[in-house]
Amino acid sequence: MPQIIIRGIQPEEVCKVSQKLIDRLTQTVGCPRDYFEIECISSVKVTNGIIEQPYPFVEVAWFDRGQQIQDEVARTITDVLMKGLGIESLDLAFKVFEKEKYYENGEHF
Repeated sequence: MPQIIIRGIQPEEVCKVSQKLIDRLTQTVGCPRDYFEIECISSVKVTNGIIEQPYPFVEVAWFDRGQQIQDEVARTITDVLMKGLGIESLDLAFKVFEKEKYYENGEHF
C-alpha cells in the first residue's frame, strides 16, 4: 500500500528505474510488490512569469513502519532515483495514514 508520488521527474524517466526501485523496497518494507504504487504527477513551476523544470519531489504515503524502516526507504528511493537517473538533488517527505482514518470500500483498516 505504500504510494510513491513523484513530481518534477518525467514518467518515462521513472519507468527506467521503477522495477529496481520496487525490488529494493519490497526487501526493505517486507510487503509484496503489488502493494506498491508509483504515481507521477505532472507539475509546472512558474518563476517570474517563466515556466521552469520543477524541482524533484517524492512523497511516500503509507502506514507508519517505524523510524528505521522509514529512513531506509528514504535512502533507497533517493539512491535509486539519483544514481539511476543522474538527478543531483531531490526532496522526499512521508505522509503517514492512521488506520482508523483510512478506508477501503467504506471500511477502515
